[in-house]
Amino acid sequence: MLHLRVITPADLADRVLDLLDADVGATNVVVWRGVARDPAGDLISADVAREAANDVLDGLSELGLRERGSITLEEIDTTLSAAVDQAEKRAPGHGQDAVVWEQVESTINEESALSAAFLTFLTIATMIAGIGVLLDEPILIVGAMVVGPEFGPLAGICVALVQRQWHQLRRSVRALVVGFPVAIAVTILATLLGRAVGLVDPEMLDRNRPFTDFISQPDWFSFIVAFLAAIAGMISLTSSKSGALIGVLISVTTVPAAGNIAVALALGNPGLAGGSAKQLLINLTGIVASGTLTLLVQRWAWRRTPATAGR
Repeated sequence: MLHLRVITPADLADRVLDLLDADVGATNVVVWRGVARDPAGDLISADVAREAANDVLDGLSELGLRERGSITLEEIDTTLSAAVDQAEKRAPGHGQDAVVWEQVESTINEESALSAAFLTFLTIATMIAGIGVLLDEPILIVGAMVVGPEFGPLAGICVALVQRQWHQLRRSVRALVVGFPVAIAVTILATLLGRAVGLVDPEMLDRNRPFTDFISQPDWFSFIVAFLAAIAGMISLTSSKSGALIGVLISVTTVPAAGNIAVALALGNPGLAGGSAKQLLINLTGIVASGTLTLLVQRWAWRRTPATAGR
């Protein structure tokens, strides 16, 4: 269930209540007349089944509440209520399958921004990956994958393509186009500094590295893993299952490839850098293609879900 809070001008309050009363997925409707000050008006709250959220939000938007009021949607962890149980049963489809587009877009909008935090996390992750490559240490590679924030902009590209939100597309692409070069450049400088003080030696890349050689040797499995991981990632994002998303981050070698590019360039190994760049491109392409396709299938499948009678 989702908790809905609406601030509405007094002249629209009855229409909002009619909309909620008519939707079988809405329950626990509460009204506070005249309590809102900014924006001024009435405060209305309700619990809404995920399956019904898109229709309710579309209806509220059509009433002009984006411009004249306020709409807030929050996840509910636990609700003990027979009315809620009935609302979930009456709403069409299954809650875990429903994509609440406004919620997804809000999450993506925050995580795909080119911010200082994004650059910091991506740079740290790339540096950790670079160290993991030099030491041939898989634990560091996994750690770098978890720290890396790149899935946010990648998911943002997928959502933007499906929803045709070109501003969001430019925003997400900018985060990746700026973020990865900055992270690689800083890692190159750090590697050169390590070489200057004797911590890093070119022979560290020339030796046998059985645990990290795959990063610079992409193949069809690289694309297949990225494709499958993106499916899991988008379903995790749309169903708010963060545990699965962590598994996705550990599956795809975007950040390790960036770290490998950096240390290879710093230590004069262009062949290794080229293989890693190919790995990075394959992973990015696979994620965007699969993530976009997953969202299209989810939207198509949900539109075919029959509406509940009397709704």
